[in-house]
Amino acid sequence: MSQKTRDLTEGSIRGVLLGFAAPLFLSQLFQQLYNSADALIVGNFLGKEALAAVSSSGPLIHLFIGFFNGAATGAGVVISRHFGAQDRAGVRKAIHTNVLFSLLCGLFLSVTGVLLTPYILRWMGTDPAVLPQSEAYFRWYFAFAAAIVMYNALKGIMTALGDSRRPLYYLIFSSVVNVILDLLFVGVLHGGVAAAALATGLSQGISALLCLIHLLERDQIYTLKARELRIDGPLLKEIVRIGLPTGVQMSVISIANVLVQKNINSFGADAMAACGSYAKVEGFVFLPITCFSLALTTFISQNLGAGKLDRVRSACRFGLLSAVAAAETIGVVVFLLGPQLISLFNNDPAVVAIGMKQCRIEALFYCMLALSHTVAGICRGGGKATVPMLVMLGVWCVFRIAYITTAMHFCHDIRLLFWAYPITWTISGAIFWSYYRRSHWLNVPKEA
Repeated sequence: MSQKTRDLTEGSIRGVLLGFAAPLFLSQLFQQLYNSADALIVGNFLGKEALAAVSSSGPLIHLFIGFFNGAATGAGVVISRHFGAQDRAGVRKAIHTNVLFSLLCGLFLSVTGVLLTPYILRWMGTDPAVLPQSEAYFRWYFAFAAAIVMYNALKGIMTALGDSRRPLYYLIFSSVVNVILDLLFVGVLHGGVAAAALATGLSQGISALLCLIHLLERDQIYTLKARELRIDGPLLKEIVRIGLPTGVQMSVISIANVLVQKNINSFGADAMAACGSYAKVEGFVFLPITCFSLALTTFISQNLGAGKLDRVRSACRFGLLSAVAAAETIGVVVFLLGPQLISLFNNDPAVVAIGMKQCRIEALFYCMLALSHTVAGICRGGGKATVPMLVMLGVWCVFRIAYITTAMHFCHDIRLLFWAYPITWTISGAIFWSYYRRSHWLNVPKEA
């Protein structure tokens, strides 16, 4: 086995899973630092109105990017399955199909994102005081959307083959570049929020380029060749079967969060800046959740491909316990240090006060968020991506929207918006736990 890929079907389950998850954790950490750089620098150099403009971007960006990242997840599961089964030809076909499909999707996203930005921001009820800056930030961000989609696709290929270290190295390098460019464009050249988006786009492009250079290396199972770039119908169908539900899941969650953002916008720039600041803090809570979810997806895919069901079941139990415990521990820390963490982005008393309302309501419920995401990752690894899609569509989208619409109709209180998250996390967590405990799907490699 090449040192540039990793077979997760052999060795100590805990050791292999933690060894694979650790670089993913560090990757997610630097990704979050990467995502927070714009907010930190904009909030401190340009003020809370500019911070509000950048912060309002989160749900909308996740709405578009999340769908295509779901497709990359589907490709990763398919690649892992073939890799675990030692099917070299299947791995190569899946990789080349995924790369070409992702490139087409990224170009489509760049064009539509730039064109639709002003209309969506107005529909969201963005505060007129920050609307011009929001438009500028969005348009520059989406101009580089193809690079962002390609980075996630290429990183997903490497992760599916058991290489979680190189994506980490590339991300660290591009994160440093992002901070340097942010400081240069915003702090020195006074370029405004558009310059912050430009810095992010350029650094994401560097990440994608580094991944591409690695995948062009000769005589490897993953070596990209231009003449092999074609869509394999059956493999694309399998990728879409797993990736489409995941993409829909991510998108519908973002649709609900766009509605939340629309209501937050109705409370003015202070609320927009506060919720944006807390969202950056909250992003660090997602680190153990995301790394265990991703690690379990790849681990389960490879071991199901190899027919090693006992390893799959043991990994599920260990991954669930670890993710829930880590997320709740971080939640307690955030609950206790909330004022200091929020003030890193903007120390305006009004901004910190609103951010703390959100912190006190949400922080102690992160265990339920971790439970939901980790079981969803287990399902995707087993090829059952429709399960998390249906649960999150019903709870995190339909129920959340119904709750928000009803609550805001009777009482225009921002705390009711914040309660939408722990309520829906708890409901989905209970459903996922019941599904995980009562079903026997782990005995079946493919979706019934």
